[in-house]
Amino acid sequence: MNKLLVTYLDKRMLFIFLNGIASGFPWVIIGSAMTLWLKDAGLTRTAIGFFGSVFAVYSINWLWAPLLDRVQIPILTKRFGQRRSWLLVLQSLLLLLIIAISFTDPKNSLVWVSLLALLVAIVSSTQDIVIDAYRIDAFSLAEKDKLPATAAMATSGWWVGYGFLGAVALYLSDFGQDWSSVYLIISIFVVGFILNTLWLDEPESQREVVQEQAQKEYENLLGGHNLWQKISAWFLSTAVEPLKDFFVRFGKTALVILLFIVFFKIGEAFLGRMSLIFYKEIGFTTGEIATYSKLAGSVLTVFFSILASIITVHYGLVRGLMISGIAMASTNLIFSYLAFVGPDTTVFAMAILLDNFTAAFSTVAFVAFISHLTNRAYTATQYALMASAGNFGRTLFAGGSGWMVDSLEAQEWVEMLGGEWVVFFAITALMVVPSLIMLTWISRKFKHIFN
Repeated sequence: MNKLLVTYLDKRMLFIFLNGIASGFPWVIIGSAMTLWLKDAGLTRTAIGFFGSVFAVYSINWLWAPLLDRVQIPILTKRFGQRRSWLLVLQSLLLLLIIAISFTDPKNSLVWVSLLALLVAIVSSTQDIVIDAYRIDAFSLAEKDKLPATAAMATSGWWVGYGFLGAVALYLSDFGQDWSSVYLIISIFVVGFILNTLWLDEPESQREVVQEQAQKEYENLLGGHNLWQKISAWFLSTAVEPLKDFFVRFGKTALVILLFIVFFKIGEAFLGRMSLIFYKEIGFTTGEIATYSKLAGSVLTVFFSILASIITVHYGLVRGLMISGIAMASTNLIFSYLAFVGPDTTVFAMAILLDNFTAAFSTVAFVAFISHLTNRAYTATQYALMASAGNFGRTLFAGGSGWMVDSLEAQEWVEMLGGEWVVFFAITALMVVPSLIMLTWISRKFKHIFN
């Protein structure tokens, strides 16, 4: 217990927690707050579901992740270091974009709102690459047993950024502020993220030495040292080598690992994309949603994430993922029950309680799992590749969540079972099964990695 306490009192954990808040907040801007703004503007459930496809950017951010491992920003990198300099640039851009959104209205300029939301997704997904790389780089290989704790702090911070700060946005709307004013007010949070970045310690790394060695090897392979060969060698060592390293280390199993990551949290994503619409349609007020779903949920997740890290350390990464996946699927059935009984605040509170526990548990185990698989010389690229695979599943498939609900509506067999929402949440509970089968195969293939 003493060892656990020392781990969580480490100053680096505070930085990871604050970075987690910065990572979760953009999902308020183009997620929960935007969803309710679009609903108030009169968009259909199907349109809102597909609008969320801007999150697909998170599934392709691995394409430019190598640049964040390698490219240095003039003046800033020398002054603040590789990770901090990129964070300062990205957070400054995020601040400007949120202010720009506050001067738009989806009723009159949906195209502009969509474009700005896409830019926020690009900037925030790039910020996530740097934040995740910082979290892993901050701890040495000898401290890999602390990865579940770092995942817990990152998850806790993310939910504070998404849940608590999201609740602030919803309360402002419920108290009479129009959505444009809400966005302008909450943009001040990004100023806090910038101040935190200035306060961070840049982690030590041998990344540059390994990258330069890889570049020299490619220069020798290309057979010369003229300008084009140097450019080609730089590109290969920057963009190709990190991916080559990943696929060489895991062989054909690398594809199974990526497929597992794609499918593991799809059910949760379907539920999350439609949850606010569901709460509204069955009769909960915006204030009740803010209190239960955002405020209470984010506070609980902080506690649950720490608990999840203890469970994951005790049972191991693979068994932790297996247990959390089953629990995550089971929790979705409670939302089916809520859809059946209607706006019962007791059932709502219980659903939020269990959903936040299983979400925290699955996320902590999941983040620790993919962090465990990275090579420290290519942290940003390899983590982004795996995280992107997860985001690909959640955004591409969950984009059709609204369509699924609409297609279930008014069908006779669905009505006999309690309605479209009851059936929808039951279907989401089954979506985790393929990934658990793949996880069993992966764990048997690479026992030495996860023991």
